[in-house]
Amino acid sequence: METTINNISEWLKANPLLFTLIKGALIILGAIIVYLIIHKVVISLITKVVKKTKTEFDDILLNKKLLQRFSYIFPIIFIQQFTFFTSEVDATFDNVLQALIALFIILIINSILDSFVEIITKFEKFKDRPLKSYSQVIKIIISIIGAILIFGIVTGQSFWSLFAGLGAISAVLLLVFKDTIMAFVASIQIATYDLVKVGDWIEIPALSVDGDVMDMALHTIKVRNFDKTITTVPTNKLIEQSFKNWRGMQNTGARRIKRAIYIDVSSIKFLSDEILKRFSKFQLISEYLKEKKQEVENFNTQKVIDTSEIVNGRRLTNVGTFREYLKAYLHSRSDINENLTFLVRQLAPGPDGLPIEIYVFANTTAWVKYEEIQADIFDHIMAVANEFELKIFQNPTGNDFNKLSK
Repeated sequence: METTINNISEWLKANPLLFTLIKGALIILGAIIVYLIIHKVVISLITKVVKKTKTEFDDILLNKKLLQRFSYIFPIIFIQQFTFFTSEVDATFDNVLQALIALFIILIINSILDSFVEIITKFEKFKDRPLKSYSQVIKIIISIIGAILIFGIVTGQSFWSLFAGLGAISAVLLLVFKDTIMAFVASIQIATYDLVKVGDWIEIPALSVDGDVMDMALHTIKVRNFDKTITTVPTNKLIEQSFKNWRGMQNTGARRIKRAIYIDVSSIKFLSDEILKRFSKFQLISEYLKEKKQEVENFNTQKVIDTSEIVNGRRLTNVGTFREYLKAYLHSRSDINENLTFLVRQLAPGPDGLPIEIYVFANTTAWVKYEEIQADIFDHIMAVANEFELKIFQNPTGNDFNKLSK
């Protein structure tokens, strides 16, 4: 047996290349065994323990990607420990192995950072903060430092000498990372002034953006428009462009209705006693008309007004009574918020007639429900205007011209 071993040893010495290949194969085989032990035994055990715990934070922190990257380090360390068996392996190969270890350590740090951000965003306080932007900046810095470290390990140069040499190429770095720097500054401004959060409804007319913010990263903000398309907005563009954030409306729990109808001025008139008597049957304004009629009569009597002429003294008008009716009608609706601005006002008359504007807030921010409330209100207004002997203005149509020709 001893003779056989000596013969094999002599034969291997006579064939150094083959001897090197066999030793290399054994080292690689050993590294594979180490990897399988770490991956199939250790990582599987950790995964089972993590899944049994009640908290989900350890599931996020010890995720599959992080453990996978850890499993690659140990086989490399194993190979590094046995490189002295092969005299042909020089310092460069050892440096490459060290550089690979450094690379996986950097990737592990990035994975831990991603997990940390995911854990932090689970808390309500930080849920809508642009933490991903900050983590990306930190990852870029770590990657730059890591690249310098890896280059120094491979070339055998001092890390600090390489780091000091960055000053000479700082202008180039600023040019390369110009967009990143601008995006980072924009992200800080957005976070500092609380301009946008994930979940906000924003509107950017210049970029045809109108929808909910889905994600905020360092370079981009992803918005799902209401037509279900997705728009990616550069972070710095959000600072440069004027935009509207509807968060205030959503937080208030009410949405403004601001719309006018246009009254044909020729249909505006004083109320006669006959018309006033008919209007008094409208339940929403019967008490108002009773009090107003008494107030007008008292005024005219005290001032000794000759009421035989319609222009003398005070009189009610159909448009003024109509406005009071609209106020009473809106107050009677449970879907209108009376704690916020509540106006039914006249605007300056123009070529389209006299605008009567409704300026109130619906008790909802849901788009569909809001539109239904607004439509119901104006359906009623346009239908009831004729009861006050008012005509809503609209430009002549083909039917109008047909009537004239008959």
